[in-house]
Amino acid sequence: MKVGTRNPSLAVGLAIVAALIAGAAAGPFLVHTNPIAIDLANSLAGPSRAHPFGCDSLGRDVLSRVLLGARLSLSVSISVVALSLIAGSLIGGMAGLAGGKIDDVAMRIVDIVLAFPGILLAIALAAILGPGITDLVIALAAMGWTGYARIVRGEILSLREREYVIAARALGASEPRLLFRHLLPGIAGPVAVQATFGIGGIIGAEAALSFLGLGAMPPTPSWGNMLDAGRQFLLVAPHLTTAPGVAIGVSILGFNLLGDGIAQLIGYRG
Repeated sequence: MKVGTRNPSLAVGLAIVAALIAGAAAGPFLVHTNPIAIDLANSLAGPSRAHPFGCDSLGRDVLSRVLLGARLSLSVSISVVALSLIAGSLIGGMAGLAGGKIDDVAMRIVDIVLAFPGILLAIALAAILGPGITDLVIALAAMGWTGYARIVRGEILSLREREYVIAARALGASEPRLLFRHLLPGIAGPVAVQATFGIGGIIGAEAALSFLGLGAMPPTPSWGNMLDAGRQFLLVAPHLTTAPGVAIGVSILGFNLLGDGIAQLIGYRG
């Protein structure tokens, strides 16, 4: 039986994510139009053979900007997830392994962060730090690490009493060695599922913050600032918002399907 038949979510998610990565990586080779070159003669031009997705108000090719925006969205989301995963795994891992007061303090910090709506906290941090890609990554990572901390802590609480962990501790393994050598490798599956879903969520969050002017700044194309620039032309040039909007939706769908497929593959029910 084929993999796609047994796990259609994994097959479809992989196809979408692979297409997204390929488009982001090969964008300049697929479309030879400069995504920031202004051509007022093509202002608000509709889809055509030369410009399959049309042109924006400054005559810039929408397809090339969508592909470049994919590169930015992927780089931001992967950076945010990597930072969140590292911070959350360390905090959750130490809390779960140590237990006691360390665990209580760490989890109360997690509860405090989770008490704030995630996107509002990110907006507040991005507004304080100012617009820009680096500050955007910091703001999004500051709200994203808590999910990884809770998952890692919960998994380690169940693993730390296993025979192989007790044996390693009896042989004199230090706490860091127990964490990095014996415990964290055993929870790679659940963390991978969380990270895959997290990339999709960060793509949406990055687009939202860029839409509000707190992310990538013009002329750098971002799906969010493309939506913002195109909303005033919704009635006369709907392609300006359709292209980045569909890109955001399909990307989030792809990573969610991929995460669901991985969860089914490893039998994880988080």
